[in-house]
Amino acid sequence: MDVICQAKSGMGKTAVFVLSTLQQIEPVAGQVAAMVICHTRELAYQICHEFERFSTYLPDIKVAVFYGGVNIKLHKELLKNECPHIVVGTPGRILALARDKNLSLRNVRHFILDECDKMLESLDMRRDVQAIFKLTPHDKQVMMFSATLSKEIRPICKKFMQDPMEIYVDDEAKLTLHGLVQHYIKLGEPEKNRKLNDLLDALDFNQVVIFVKSVSRAAELNKLLVDCNFPSICIHSGMTQEERLTRYKGFKEGHKRILVATDLVGRGIDIERVNIVINYDMPDSADTYLHRVGRAGRFGTKGLAITFVSSASDSDVLNQVQERFEVDIKELPEQIDTSTYMPS
Repeated sequence: MDVICQAKSGMGKTAVFVLSTLQQIEPVAGQVAAMVICHTRELAYQICHEFERFSTYLPDIKVAVFYGGVNIKLHKELLKNECPHIVVGTPGRILALARDKNLSLRNVRHFILDECDKMLESLDMRRDVQAIFKLTPHDKQVMMFSATLSKEIRPICKKFMQDPMEIYVDDEAKLTLHGLVQHYIKLGEPEKNRKLNDLLDALDFNQVVIFVKSVSRAAELNKLLVDCNFPSICIHSGMTQEERLTRYKGFKEGHKRILVATDLVGRGIDIERVNIVINYDMPDSADTYLHRVGRAGRFGTKGLAITFVSSASDSDVLNQVQERFEVDIKELPEQIDTSTYMPS
C-alpha cells in the first residue's frame, strides 16, 4: 500500500523504507525497480549507503546514487554497463537522466520521497518530482517520509497516492526529542564568536554541529575556529560536490570533531557521534529548528542544543518553537551537568 509517514527525527524512518523495499524487491537484470528521491546530495549519498549496508546478504541487488556536481557522462556509463535495481538521487539529475533516455523508469515498483515536505513545498522541486513520477508505472507503491508534515502539505502528498496509510504525529509536542536538553543564550551579534569559543572550551562533546545562515558565514566561522586550533571543518553549497562529500565522510568517520554548516545538513543526516548542536544563527522557522536540533539526541540518546538569540526576530522564532512543540527552553545556566547531555 501507499504510505505517508511522519515520525520524530532520528527514530528510524530511513530504515523503514530501506528494509521494506529490500524485502519486497525481486531484482531483474537491467531494470530499475525502486526510486528514492531526496533534496540534498549528502542525504542521497547517505541513503544509498544504508541500502548497501542493509543489503550485505543480498548480493544480487545493485544500488546507485545520482546527483548533480558529478559529470553526467559517468552516470550514463554506469546505467549502460551496470544498471542498478535501486536508484537514489536528487530530482534534477534523476530527471535529466530519464529525459535523455539513459534511465528507464518503466519498471519502477517503489517510489519513495524522503523529506517529502521540503521537496513538495519548493515549486521547482515539486515540478521535477511530478515529471519523474509521470515516467513511472501507475501501479507502483508510493511512500513519503518526514519529521515535519504540516496539514497544508499533506493534501499535496496525497495527490501522488492511492488511498494511502497515513501516520502522523498530530500532537506536535511529541516531535521533540526527550533525551535532548535545550537552552538559549541572549547576546549581541559581536559577542557570538567569544561565546562560541568559551562553550567549545567548557563543554564535553563527542562531535558538535554548528549551524549558520549563509555560505560566507560558514567559511568565515570555520576559519576562525581553525585559527584558534579547534578541530573544525565546514560544509556548504559553495564547494564542489567532491569536496562536500569528502568532508561529510571525514566528519562522519570522526576525523574532525566540529562541523560548521548551513542547512545543507540540517535534515536527515545521521552522524551517531554528534551530541551537541549549536545554532550560531537562529533558523528561519520552527520546522528548521526541529530538524537542526534533531542532529543530536538521535534514537533516544542524550544530546544538547544551544541557540544564540541576538535579535527580536530570533526571539520570535524561539517563541514559536516553544509554543508549537510545547517545550520550555531555558537560558543556559553558568554550570551545566555533563551527565544530562553526555551518554554514560
